[in-house]
Parts: sequence; structure tokens; C-alpha cells
Amino acid sequence: MIAYLEHFVHENDSDAMLQQEDEEAASRLCQAMDLQGTIDYRSTGYAGKDFGGLHASTPLAVIRPSGSHDIASVIRFASQSPNLTVAARGNGHSINGQAMANRGLVLDMKESSDAGIDLIRYTDGYAVDVGGGALWEDVLRWCVLEFGYSPRSWTDYLGLTVGGTLSNAGVSGQTFRYGPQTSNVTELEVVTGNGDTVICSDTQNSELFFSVLGGLGQFGIITRARILVQPAPDMVRWIRVVYSEFDEFTQDAESLITQSEGESFDYVEGFVFVNSDDPVNGWPSVLLNPDHAFDPTPMTRFDNPVLYCLEVALHYNKGNCSTTVDTRVEKLLGRLRFMEDTQFQVDLTYVDFLLRVKEAEKQAKANGIWDTPHPWLNLFVSKSSIMDFDRCVFKKILKDGIGGPMLVYPILRSKWDERASIVLPEGDIFYIVALLRFTNPYQKSPSVRDLVLQNQEIIQTCVRSGFDFKLYLPHYNTEDDWKQHFGDRWLWFVEMKSRYDPMAILAPGQKIFTRHDESC
Repeated sequence: MIAYLEHFVHENDSDAMLQQEDEEAASRLCQAMDLQGTIDYRSTGYAGKDFGGLHASTPLAVIRPSGSHDIASVIRFASQSPNLTVAARGNGHSINGQAMANRGLVLDMKESSDAGIDLIRYTDGYAVDVGGGALWEDVLRWCVLEFGYSPRSWTDYLGLTVGGTLSNAGVSGQTFRYGPQTSNVTELEVVTGNGDTVICSDTQNSELFFSVLGGLGQFGIITRARILVQPAPDMVRWIRVVYSEFDEFTQDAESLITQSEGESFDYVEGFVFVNSDDPVNGWPSVLLNPDHAFDPTPMTRFDNPVLYCLEVALHYNKGNCSTTVDTRVEKLLGRLRFMEDTQFQVDLTYVDFLLRVKEAEKQAKANGIWDTPHPWLNLFVSKSSIMDFDRCVFKKILKDGIGGPMLVYPILRSKWDERASIVLPEGDIFYIVALLRFTNPYQKSPSVRDLVLQNQEIIQTCVRSGFDFKLYLPHYNTEDDWKQHFGDRWLWFVEMKSRYDPMAILAPGQKIFTRHDESC
């Protein structure tokens, strides 16, 4: 049957079989795999590309599973072949082909937006049970509208699946307080590379639990997650302030994230922008509302090639007196050393704040740049190296901008559970640096190749300069690079792979392990 699958798809590629024969063969293969879902050979093009637009592959088939039973059946089916691999694809937002399976089977994990979410009493609070293929934006709406609760930790862009972000880390402006999304899950249902469906937590099958969290899809496919939630606020005061000096920016940001709850903002991020009137890379990118009056005079006083924006938010409820909110904001901002007359703010609902990037997505789609290549680069850089990183990278290599946001903000190591698979730089505080490039085919800009080369230059600069850093959402092509990335965690990572996916069936697009037949 497996040989027939490969032969069938090859013939399909040359359009030698009729659609009716397609459907009959698909039906037979569904029966062979014992699938309750569907299998598709023709409309597979979307599964051979991703948001990054840098890589492409051709899967044999795309399977839309009806549940964990189907996923286990597909993995067991693949294990009967010497070379079939299986990739779980959420919303296709990976950058370097991590969710692809060239000539393999791709599982379309994205669930319908009306999939149910259950609220569960958990110790002294609440949690929600959600499917691994649920989009975070749907989790947000459902939790807030149905229960008045909200997950504690987010990513900035919520058009991602729960299983996808938990397989990496999931960071945003709340990470300093609650840790990444991987630190806010209490239980998982996982289908391993052995085809076993396992319930795991920090007390039950704990090795699988922690290896899967941040495990880049190498050990199992997350089909359900139990996520910690808390009462959702009604409103958010969203504020941006500008700095001319990086040391003052970092000191203020670090001060905010080390304050106790109630003594700081509820969200802390930041970004670098070009000291010019460039509409994408410069001063206009700081505005929260383009209709607001904007005087660039304070920024023109400095000859720095780049400036820094600290972005914060304060949660509050509709019953709060506006004067009380104003007083809290003024008290918190009064401790900071941002440039005079560079404060921008707006009030919006909590849901609208968390979905703010969704509006940017709509604009990017309307402008035709959402579907262009995105050679993004994400790093964790230790506090000990961040000043030199600014000097060598932001002020030199990236002084003209990147055609998109250049995020940089501090995170507390103590909020991460280091039993998970994610590897971090040293120190109590490290920074996320996210270079979110958008290529614009309608404007003169560097080629995709040049942008990729610039990313490589940044990494090489970090290595040559001895910076303490790790790639976030890592992508390497050689085992030596992966060994260096994981460091003293590599042997543990290999051991977990041999235990939970010994034939290396899962997540071939990560290029960490090569598929092999255990029977050989």
C-alpha cells in the first residue's frame, strides 16, 4: 500500500489519472490508515510552502485528521515505510520550512474556529482545555466572551496554533511576568513518533511533557493542551515612549520587568527604529494612531542613526475611574528617562489590543506584501552582550532599517522552566531580538538573497564577537550546528528522540535528524 501511495502521487503529478480514480484511491488509503478524516493529493501546494517564502517542497499528501486517533494511524502507517516522514502543519507561519515534509505526509492541524474549549478548575485557579490545532486568536475570543477569562501568556501575532507555539516557546510582552507560553501549560495530550497517544504533565510522563515543550516537534505532535487562565481585563492603556540612548532604554526596561505585580506595567516590549522620516523604518512607525498630531522635532535633535521605543501597556476595567488610570500611568512613567515630548498613547479593549497585529496583517494583505518572502531572524541575546549587539548590529549593520519591526526587549530567565527543551543564553536577564523583515515588490529594496546574507552576517558577527546568544525558532543545516546550539543539552535531546521518535519520522523540515528504518 505504501509503494502504491508513492506511485499514485507520482502519476497524479503528471495528471495521468482521472479525478474519480483519485477519490477512489484516496478512499482506499483512508481505509488502510484507518482514517476518519480526509486525505488530499491534488490541493497540496499550500503545504509545500510557508510564511517565510524561502523554501518549497512537494508533499505526497495532506491529511486532515479528525483527532489524535488519525494522527497516530498516520504515524504508524509511515513507520511501515523506510523513508516516509510526517510533519504537523499549523497555520504555516514557520520561516524556514520547519513544517514541511518533502515527499512525505503533512498533517493539516488547523482546527475550525468553532471548536469547543472547556474551562476547568485547576488548584486555586482555572485552566482551559484546547486542541493543539486551535488558533490563539480563537482561544482568546472564546475564553473572553464565554468565560471572562484569558490565557496569561501570549505571542504578538495570534494567528498561530496552540501546538505550534508550544513546540517553540511563545513569547511576548507578558513573558517577563508569567514566562513563555510553555511555562503556562499544565497538561498535554501528545501523539509520539511511536504512534502512541500519551497524556503527560510535570508529574505524569514528565520526560515527554518537558521534551515536547519547545521540542521543535521532534518527539510528538501536541493534540491537546491545558492552559492556565486568569480573569480578563476590559481595557488597555497602550503607550510608547522614545529614547535616544540604548543604555537608558535597557535600564528602564529592565527596571520595569523586575518590579512586582502592581508596581509595573502589565506588558513591556520595545523596538529599534531609524532616526529619519522613513514611513516604514523611521519616526512614523512609532505612532499608535496615524491621525494623531506628530512633531518629530525632539528626535531630530540627535544624530544617532537609530532610536529606541519602549512599548508598555496597563490593564484596567471599565469600572476604574479614568483619573485613577491616569495617576497610575503618570507614576510609572515618572520613573523613566525617555525623551521629553515623545509619549504616545491610546486606549482600546483588551481583545483589540491583543489582536492589534491582525489589523497590520489585513493592511499587509491589502498592500500585497503579506505573501512575499519574509527572511526573519529571531535571537535570544544575554544582557551581558546586548550593549555590544546594539553597537555592532543595530547601529551599523541595520542602521537603515529592515523594512519591518526590529523588536528588542528583556525577559527574566527565572520565569522559564528549564526542564523544557528550549535552550537559553546565560544570565538572569536576556533579550529577545526579532528582525521581522517584509519584502515589498512594489518598492526598490534589497533582494531576498541580500537580506538572507545580512542575517548570516549578523549571526557571524555575534559568533566572531563572542556574544552569548541563541537562535530562537532555530534553523540549521548540519548536525554540528545543532550540537553547538543545544550545547550540553544535546545528548539529552538525542536520548529523548531515540525514546519517543526512534525512526525520526516527525518534523523532517527542522533538519535535526534523518529518517531511518529501525528494522535495518
